[in-house]
Amino acid sequence: MDSAAIGKRDKKESRRQTWLAVKQNKECYLMMLPFMIFFLIFTIVPVIMSVPMGFTDFNMVQLPKYVGLSNFYTLFLSDKIFMSSIRVTLVFALFTGPISYVLCFVLAWLINELHPRLKTIFTLVFYAPSMANIYTIWQIIFSGDSYGYMNSILLNLGIISSPVQWLTDANTILGVTIVVQMWISLGAGFLALRAGFQNIDRSQYEAGAIEGIKNRWQELIYITIPSMGPQLMFAAVMQIVGSFTAGTVAQNLVGFPSTDYKAHTIMTHAYDYGWVRYEMGYASAICMVLFVAMYVCNRLISKVLSKYMD
Repeated sequence: MDSAAIGKRDKKESRRQTWLAVKQNKECYLMMLPFMIFFLIFTIVPVIMSVPMGFTDFNMVQLPKYVGLSNFYTLFLSDKIFMSSIRVTLVFALFTGPISYVLCFVLAWLINELHPRLKTIFTLVFYAPSMANIYTIWQIIFSGDSYGYMNSILLNLGIISSPVQWLTDANTILGVTIVVQMWISLGAGFLALRAGFQNIDRSQYEAGAIEGIKNRWQELIYITIPSMGPQLMFAAVMQIVGSFTAGTVAQNLVGFPSTDYKAHTIMTHAYDYGWVRYEMGYASAICMVLFVAMYVCNRLISKVLSKYMD
């Protein structure tokens, strides 16, 4: 039997096994069905529709008009704000992506060493900001008058002589936005890593001790990280998505548009053209560029973490 026939037979057997697994777990799939329907309608379908829409001029009033690559030419050759938003997004992703990822891992590791009751409390403490997204307290902290917490502390210490306009000064708004974004970044990826630490078989540490592993650092490198491939990958994907699609924080904290567009990300640019100007074709083109950038980053991360996925 040639290799083509063997491959065809293996594929057929794989499909049969998959269908058998679906039939055996049909109750689980039925429970997932409502979510999958909404996910398909409100996520998958819009993403698919945005691809051809990026090649049109569509203002939601008239029928779409095909313009080819005109939107992309305008983006990269004429839209200075878009080019500035690329720089802002890269700076944003560079700080909030890797730093937040490492922070998620370290906090999940430290919390895993606590008493079970304390694990629950600290997990809730660090995860709560990602659910709340309350910016009022940060506006008070970075208020531009002398009563703002940050200005008050710095004035009392003699570091500054007059209040700093944290939320309107072009030199500070990006840094403030990055700080707040990192504060709310411990979301689903953090929970996945917490679950990953709890699901590691403790017998692996016993076997490692027999093989010569002597301290916690060696346990982390040779046992813990290799055992958490899926969770590490999921957390990395979530951080990539969160870093590149950040825009809500800046809009709520420093206004829209921000001073001199210093906190204007690619996602904010897409929001501007999609939800404010209703130029849906141009907004779709922006989202396509963002999607490609996220896909490339995801592929790079996948190659780095692939050795832990077996």
